[in-house]
Amino acid sequence: MKKENSTNAINARQLRGDCGTVYTLSLIGGRWKPVILWRLLAGKMRYNELKKSINGISERVLVLQLREMETDGLIQRAVYPEVPPRVEYEITPLGASMEPILEVMSDWGISHMPEDIRHSQDPTLQHV
Repeated sequence: MKKENSTNAINARQLRGDCGTVYTLSLIGGRWKPVILWRLLAGKMRYNELKKSINGISERVLVLQLREMETDGLIQRAVYPEVPPRVEYEITPLGASMEPILEVMSDWGISHMPEDIRHSQDPTLQHV
């Protein structure tokens, strides 16, 4: 649990408000958020489909990242009153507006990635 009044939290809030890059990275930063967004750019996905499509992500981390992105307005969650319950995730217009950013970041990463790492990557993740 993070302390809202800690020096670190206060500095983070200040920096997010002063710098567009920091604000953007606060929304999509980390290992999994860009991958999740990239997957959802293709269309709605059920939770299990999303989980299976992202190699190595734990359930706990996926749920946490989805909740954060939902709170930030990048994705929306729809729960259908069925048995068993069906949950689908979909990118919002705000989230979809990040597609060019994700593409540029991916292109930069691929072009600057060391050769030994580039060849060990999953080819389905080349543009994430």
